[in-house]
Amino acid sequence: MIRVLLPAHLRTLARVEGEVKLDVEGKATQRSVFDALEASYPMLRGTIRDQVTHERRAFVRFFACEEDLSQESPDDLLPEAVATGAEPLLVVGAMAGG
Repeated sequence: MIRVLLPAHLRTLARVEGEVKLDVEGKATQRSVFDALEASYPMLRGTIRDQVTHERRAFVRFFACEEDLSQESPDDLLPEAVATGAEPLLVVGAMAGG
């Protein structure tokens, strides 16, 4: 069971409260987690990743175990604590401007 914590606006869009819990087939990677998330919550398609390229949106960041995973390959294994459900995968909306 993978735990994902979404920002408030995406929780509202998905109509969920708190963490999202997902069963992921195979290895726990960013790709497998977001594939499962979008399959369970189709209204989130295109909000975290581009619908065609599946690349991370520019103002979205991923964190787990106090590490920024945003620049990691989507096929790299997530930390063991995330894969076992001990720690959540955090999806964070980045801020920009001046």
